[in-house]
Amino acid sequence: MIVDSAVYRGGTRLTLECASHDYAEMRASAEADDGFVWLGLHEPSQDELADVADAFGLHRLAVEDAFKAHQRPKVEAYDDFLFLILKTLWYVDEDDAVETGEISLFVGRDFVITVRHGDGSRLQDARAHLERSAELLTHGPSAVVYAVCDAVVDAYTEVVAFLEEDVDEVEESVFSTERTRDSARIYTLKREIAEVRRAIHPLREPMRRFSTGGVHGISDDAAPYFRDVVDHLTQAAEIVDSLDGLLSTAFDAHLAAISVQQNDDMRKISAGAAIVVVPTLIAGIYGMNFDTMPELHWALGYPYALVLMFGSSGALWWFFKRAGWL
Repeated sequence: MIVDSAVYRGGTRLTLECASHDYAEMRASAEADDGFVWLGLHEPSQDELADVADAFGLHRLAVEDAFKAHQRPKVEAYDDFLFLILKTLWYVDEDDAVETGEISLFVGRDFVITVRHGDGSRLQDARAHLERSAELLTHGPSAVVYAVCDAVVDAYTEVVAFLEEDVDEVEESVFSTERTRDSARIYTLKREIAEVRRAIHPLREPMRRFSTGGVHGISDDAAPYFRDVVDHLTQAAEIVDSLDGLLSTAFDAHLAAISVQQNDDMRKISAGAAIVVVPTLIAGIYGMNFDTMPELHWALGYPYALVLMFGSSGALWWFFKRAGWL
């Protein structure tokens, strides 16, 4: 479906009488006065996207990638336009889950077409911010590319901030004195971090190229704006890498803590078994069926055996307690 469509010229949005799907009229209005069209689509049908492709002369392979989604972030140059794919991310805190979407951009001399899949990085705010920045909007389609990339990367930093909180919680849990089961959550977080890395790392080189200029379809005058995007993207990438390392260390510490706990348990079990075995040994000896045994016919033999049992058990308990086994 078409979320929004507009023609921009000289840093302002024009008011047009034509329908939002009258692509020919919109493009004619843009070309007449050195303007451009920004067409925003959300999960369009194949027929809708085919109509847009026919109106703007989009390549079949790029249209196919935009329709199917689930593509790797990339930048491809065609004869008449530049094609970008960005991964969108948002965080579901109750599930420790990073959800993903996708935005495809077709950037031509007089048009920008954004095709969005998923609920992440809604572009209404980016469009509104851009429309309030007349100076930025004068850079044409490059300004739209910057606004979309900036919104997507800002969402990355928000997701990374949530992941930092979760990793801090895992570290506190791993090093707490309580017995915890953190391995499942560590695995879940490492999987979500891998999802974030798949979105961030392939985007670093294209954004760097945009920030240095010389990319066909991106104005050299817009390069300084992309440097800010590169800074945020690099910061997010470095934090994600450090979080992955911290989780690996936390997992190793968790395994070490489990090993220590098992050793403590075995020492306590061994100490308890020794305390029980010694009285059992004494009772076994005095329970043997022999006629001639020391203290067998002694009147104090029974109390003596009980005192010996309790005394040996108490001595063992004191010894293990002092050694830290109990």
